[in-house]
Amino acid sequence: MSNNIFAPSPRCFWSWPKFPTPDNFTANSPYESNLNKLTSYLYYQSPPTGFGKGSRGHYPDQTYGLALCRGDVSTSDCKTCVVEASSEIRKRCPYNKAAIIWYDNCLLKYSNNGFFGQIDNINKFYMWNVHVVSKPVPFNEKTKELLSQLANEARATPKLFATGELELGNSTKLYGLVQCTQDLSRDVCKKCLDGIIGELPICCDGKQGGRVVSGSCNFIYEIYPFVNA
Repeated sequence: MSNNIFAPSPRCFWSWPKFPTPDNFTANSPYESNLNKLTSYLYYQSPPTGFGKGSRGHYPDQTYGLALCRGDVSTSDCKTCVVEASSEIRKRCPYNKAAIIWYDNCLLKYSNNGFFGQIDNINKFYMWNVHVVSKPVPFNEKTKELLSQLANEARATPKLFATGELELGNSTKLYGLVQCTQDLSRDVCKKCLDGIIGELPICCDGKQGGRVVSGSCNFIYEIYPFVNA
């Protein structure tokens, strides 16, 4: 898969929970200095394991951030994605104290409020395959079955990541992927995945493929193989 942004644009926001007015920083401020140090740290820390998190500075100029690469991408592709994300998010959200950007291969987010270990349901979107299946009810059931199975498997892995496939009959298979950011505990990861899997009827009813992507966890399913070997 490419490193192209698969969300229409990054989300520029100001905190968890959102406040009525944006919380921005000014150029050359202590917050910007801390943010620059944090993003530099993340794109050096993340590629070896596929995940990095950290904070820089002290209140009121402290910034918190993390970078997560998809569990099946190489170290070099992870680094490329995080470096690009670090640059692009600052172009599109230049003075926001908090922002998030998603790519096929990674996500990057930061905030002036500590968020590690918490499920981020504020920042979330759906994508789906435009093609529909001929028998949506059993297909939907199989999709939920596969993703729920993968959620259980991901919970038990250090990367909080799992992929798998399920036979649909007539030489057709369903392929799936689930992942959480590694600041979450195993139980919170499972809760996050269960939550977005529960949104299947809203996002992807009868669709041949789809994904729900939040700031803390995501899933993808398709009827063709898409996981990197």
